[in-house]
Amino acid sequence: MRIKVLGCSGGVGPGLRTTSLLLDDEILIDAGTGVGDLTLAQQQRIRHVLLTHAHLDHVCGLAFMADNLFDLIEAPIGVHASRETLQTLRQHIFNWEIWPDFSRLPDEESPLLRWHELAMEEVIELGERRITPFRVLHTVPANGYVIDGRHGTFAFTGDTYADDVLWTFLNRLPRLDKLMIEIAFPDHEAALGHASKHFTPALLGGELRKLDHRPKLYLTHHKPGTEAQIERECRQALRGYDYVHLKRGDTISLS
Repeated sequence: MRIKVLGCSGGVGPGLRTTSLLLDDEILIDAGTGVGDLTLAQQQRIRHVLLTHAHLDHVCGLAFMADNLFDLIEAPIGVHASRETLQTLRQHIFNWEIWPDFSRLPDEESPLLRWHELAMEEVIELGERRITPFRVLHTVPANGYVIDGRHGTFAFTGDTYADDVLWTFLNRLPRLDKLMIEIAFPDHEAALGHASKHFTPALLGGELRKLDHRPKLYLTHHKPGTEAQIERECRQALRGYDYVHLKRGDTISLS
C-alpha cells in the first residue's frame, strides 16, 4: 500500500497544495488543490474518492477533475462520504450554479460521479483494502479513515481537534502503525485553533497521551507561514515520538 501526498498544506502558495492523498494510484483521499498536479492520464485511473468533510480545501479538486474527465471515462467515479458531506456537495457545489451536477451528467443512468453514503465505523472494501470511516471533531461534520492493508494499518484523521471519541476509537484498533494527523496553528494561536477546531503542537502532545498505540506520526495541514514555528514547537511537544512533517510529494508506505 502506497500513499502519495499530493497536498498537505493548510493553504495555498508557491509549492503548497491543500489536502489530497493518492492511494495506490486509483483512490483519492480528499480532493484539495493537490489534485491539480495529476496528469490527465493519472486522473483517468482514479476509481474512488474518499472525502473527510466538505470544506473547500478538501473538495475543490473533485469539481475540476470531474470537468476534466467528462467523456473520457466509461465507469462512474465513486465518491464516498458521510451523509452530511454529500448533502453539502450537492447543495452548494454540484448544483448547476456553482458547478454542473456531474452525478447527472452525461445522464442519470451513467453519471460521471456516483455518491456513496458512508456509515461511521462500518468497513468498506475497495480491492484488497479494508477502509473504515470514523467520526472526528471539527467545525462541520467530519470523519477520518483507517486503512487496513496486508502489511499494516494506517489512519488519517483529516481536520480534527481534541476529543476523547477519537482516542477511544483508535485504541480499539488491534494495531496502528502510522497515524496522519493535523497541526494547523502554532501554540500562541491556541484560541484560534479552538474556534476553528484545529490542533496546535502542545495540545496534540497532551492528547497523544490518551493513545495506547505508538504509531509513527505524519503531521499535516500547517497554515502557510507557520511551518517553521510549528516545527520548533513540535520538538518539545512531541519529544520521544517518531514523527515527520509532511511535504507535497512525500510518500507513505506500508510494506
